Amino acid sequence: MGGKIKITLVRSTLGSKPSHRKTVKALGLRRINHTVEHVDTPQIRGMIFHVKHLVSVEE
Repeated sequence: MGGKIKITLVRSTLGSKPSHRKTVKALGLRRINHTVEHVDTPQIRGMIFHVKHLVSVEE
């Protein structure tokens, strides 16, 4: 824990639940293929798990 992880939005949020859209927005992802870096924390991991079908993660 404490390292950096890269999160990339690989699928559109169109047609997904409003809570999933909010989670993607909270992660800082704006459009398809947009990548952000976050510190690897349990909170971020929980958000990724919530939208795992929309994002890809690199350690």
